[in-house]
Amino acid sequence: MADKKPRILQNNRDMLWSLIPLVVMCLLIAGIASRCSFSPGGPTPGPIPSFDADAAFKYDSRELGFPIRKPEIPEGWTSNSGSRSVVSGDGDSSNIGFITEAGRYIQLTQSNASVEALVPFVAGEPRIQTGTEQIGDHTWDVFAEGDAEVIWVSDFGDARVLITGPAPAEDFAQLATAIGSVAPMQP
Repeated sequence: MADKKPRILQNNRDMLWSLIPLVVMCLLIAGIASRCSFSPGGPTPGPIPSFDADAAFKYDSRELGFPIRKPEIPEGWTSNSGSRSVVSGDGDSSNIGFITEAGRYIQLTQSNASVEALVPFVAGEPRIQTGTEQIGDHTWDVFAEGDAEVIWVSDFGDARVLITGPAPAEDFAQLATAIGSVAPMQP
């Protein structure tokens, strides 16, 4: 018996030749599974999910125990999500998400819960008010802390309206103007 390894297993080049078939096999499996893509320019945005905001507003106005307002959404915005939630036993909420023309997300929440219950429910933690914005006839309390998403909330008397997301303040003002200029929908 030879007490030395065969010559093929004696240097780094041999290890490289052993790894090449393994890498080729991994790429082949990834290609077959269609779970791998090459994009030298970086990631590209995918299609915006489709969501029927009109139907959601109508349904929520019939089913929830408070008035729902359907704002005129700015040109170029696309509704992409919606949900209903119970706000910590304090009320219900109707949530509709939009993608702005610039590709930023903004969420509109309408609720019969108190501001004190609604803000921490949406934020996931208690927040401290950092300012106000006057948009039309409504004063919006602003909650903007550190890197957390900004929250604007206003008491419309019969419901609280909250706006949040990573969109810029100009988009918040557009949505606040739109929601402030419409009357509640009839159930």
